[in-house]
Amino acid sequence: MIDDTIREIERQIQSSTIRDERRQELLKLLETLRTEVSNISETHAEQAESIAGFARVSAHEAFREEQDPRLRELSLEGFRSSVEGFEKSHPQLVQIVNSISHTLSNLGI
Repeated sequence: MIDDTIREIERQIQSSTIRDERRQELLKLLETLRTEVSNISETHAEQAESIAGFARVSAHEAFREEQDPRLRELSLEGFRSSVEGFEKSHPQLVQIVNSISHTLSNLGI
């Protein structure tokens, strides 16, 4: 399911109207997220599913035609919150989620 979710997000990014530079940045971050979430899914399956789910919702809100900034920020807050507790054991995961959240928040589409 995690791979399906990440592929869905990749499709959203690929079909978006964002600048190519931003698109490539997001795809690279997403690939790193895939690796990190796969690593933790072996020992923390439910948390990994939550991270992937919030990533999907955040991407959906960021790429909607009719933007609702409040919903986008709520989804991003959930995404960031989904990695709480992994700061010490998986610092790169937290960094990647924060980078993706920041990028999606600043799209301003």
